[in-house]
Amino acid sequence: MEPENLLLDNYILAQTKRDLPKVCFVPTASGDQSNYIERFYKAFKLLPCQPSHLSLLEPEFKDLEDFVLHQDVIYVGGGNTRNLLILWKEWGLDQVLKKAYSNGIILAGLSAGAICWFEEGLTDPLNASLYKLDCLGYLKGSYCPHYDGENKRKPSYHQLILEGNMKEGYAVDDGVALHFVNEKLLKSVSSRPKAKSYSVKVVDKKIIEDEINTIYLSSCL
Repeated sequence: MEPENLLLDNYILAQTKRDLPKVCFVPTASGDQSNYIERFYKAFKLLPCQPSHLSLLEPEFKDLEDFVLHQDVIYVGGGNTRNLLILWKEWGLDQVLKKAYSNGIILAGLSAGAICWFEEGLTDPLNASLYKLDCLGYLKGSYCPHYDGENKRKPSYHQLILEGNMKEGYAVDDGVALHFVNEKLLKSVSSRPKAKSYSVKVVDKKIIEDEINTIYLSSCL
C-alpha cells in the first residue's frame, strides 16, 4: 500500500472483474492506527474502487458478517500477527473471513496481513527472536515476508524449517505478492523490478530455495 506505487493494489482490484469493486481495509494488526487507515484511503482513493475499513476497536458496523460479505476485497494490513489472530477469533472474524473466501471474496494483505492466511508464519516480536506462529490455515505450509528487507528473516526461517520446527513454505521479498486460486499458487507478481519469491524446503537435510518466476507488473501495463 504505497500511494506512489500502486501496481500491486491495481493488480488486486483487477482480479474482481468489477468496474468499482468494494475494498475493505482491516488494520487490526496495527491496533487500528489512524495514520495507517489514512494511508489506505490516500492510496485507494486514487484507484477505481469503493474503499472502506473495518475496525474492531472502534466498530461502526451493525452486523460484522453482513458487512464483510458485501465486500469484493478484504485487504489486511501489517503489524502484530498474534494480536490480529487473537482479536479475530474473539470477534469470530476468522470464521466470517472463511465464509467470505468460500463466497469468492478476494482475501489479500501485506506482512501480517499475508502471514495470517497460511498454516504457519514467521513473526517478529519486539526485542526477541523470530518464531513460528500458528495461523488460520486457509493456505498450506508456512510464509515468511520481508525476506530481503530484514536481516534476521532468512536465517531464522531456514533454521526453523531445517530443524523441523516449521513447515516448508514460501518466502517473499518486499514488494512481492503470491497469487493463490483455490489454494494453489497461480503466480508471483511484484511492484519492484528486482524483487523475488521462493519456495523453501528441505532436501537431504539441506535448505533448498527454488526461485519462483516473478512477474514485474509494470511490464504488464
